Amino acid sequence: MVVEIINFVVLIICVLVGVA
Repeated sequence: MVVEIINFVVLIICVLVGVA
């Protein structure tokens, strides 16, 4: 679903920001 994809992308961004 589109919503699931968006949530997945947001989660990845949050992880990248957390690591950076």
